Amino acid sequence: MLRKVLCSAFILLLAFASAAFADEVTVKNGDRINGKIVKSDGKTLVLHTDFGGDITIDMGKITHITTDQNLHITTKEKKTVAGSVTEEGGKFEVSTKTGPVEVPTADIVILRNDAEEAAYQKSLHPGLLHGWNGGGSAGFSLARGNSETENLALALNLVHPTEKDKITVYVSSVYTNNALVSPSLVANLVQAGLEYDYNLGPRLFANASATFISNALQDLDLRSIYGGGLGVHAIKSSSTTLDLIGGLNYTHETYSNGIPVVPATVPPSLTSYGMTNRFMAATIEDDFMHKLGKTTVVTEKLDFYPGLTDSQQGQYQLAFLLGTVTKISKWLGWQNQFSDIYVSNPPTGTKTNDVIITTGLNLTFNH
Repeated sequence: MLRKVLCSAFILLLAFASAAFADEVTVKNGDRINGKIVKSDGKTLVLHTDFGGDITIDMGKITHITTDQNLHITTKEKKTVAGSVTEEGGKFEVSTKTGPVEVPTADIVILRNDAEEAAYQKSLHPGLLHGWNGGGSAGFSLARGNSETENLALALNLVHPTEKDKITVYVSSVYTNNALVSPSLVANLVQAGLEYDYNLGPRLFANASATFISNALQDLDLRSIYGGGLGVHAIKSSSTTLDLIGGLNYTHETYSNGIPVVPATVPPSLTSYGMTNRFMAATIEDDFMHKLGKTTVVTEKLDFYPGLTDSQQGQYQLAFLLGTVTKISKWLGWQNQFSDIYVSNPPTGTKTNDVIITTGLNLTFNH
């Protein structure tokens, strides 16, 4: 009997100690909820509880808050204070290191505990090996019997955003071969790029980029485009972004007509074939993203390069990309992509543009 009484008293003591060292939120109906305040956006408050995990409470229904932990508060005027908090009557009283500070509840736009604040600060200044997000997709098909075809489509898109800049890396490849026809190569296109944006202000940013394209069916061994310019965040919200970029670029491209047949008596250093172009061009670009509902993201990218040098007057190149990713789970999605690469002056015997449509599974990457 004595053992049961002692055990009950010990459990009650633990429960009291847990409540005593927890944050407490009182709502309008008089209920008191104990836990640890995680964060608030000024409209709702997230409280972590032992019995129900994270719960969300409407700030308008809260009548009183007390905390035993430090909270970091940001106001509409972008002022920040940190300390333990007591809230009542529409005001937060924050016990800072330099003394108490009163903050009207209506002025609060962000509230975070120490862990959330540390994570937020780290997201603003991540190291180069951290803070990446994006995804990759792959599709493969194989046919044997009346046909002997292989098809492989790969794509990788990574973004490293910080408060000041953004790095974007992308690679896409399509390869199709049919052994029963001649020539057997149906498609072999590789496109890769690297972009760097540095914010000069709330809307204006500087841009530098490098793009590389190889297209076997157009006899394009390699096109390298190095560009730079200025951009503007025309639309910048949580659901939609639109960046417009203008500048200059330098293009170096080499076309061939296959493997040349060279007599053995001619040194390789004296042989040449195909065509090499070097020229300056203007850069006109847009990057668009829109979240369509809770599960689908639509992206669009257009790069337009009108030639500026005498040899390229009236000539231009264009690359258009339209894609969607629909989330199936936290890390898996379904991706569809349409792309069109157009060149106004391709080598004789080749077409001006290549249209590619791909679909497949997308694996989301976050680090």
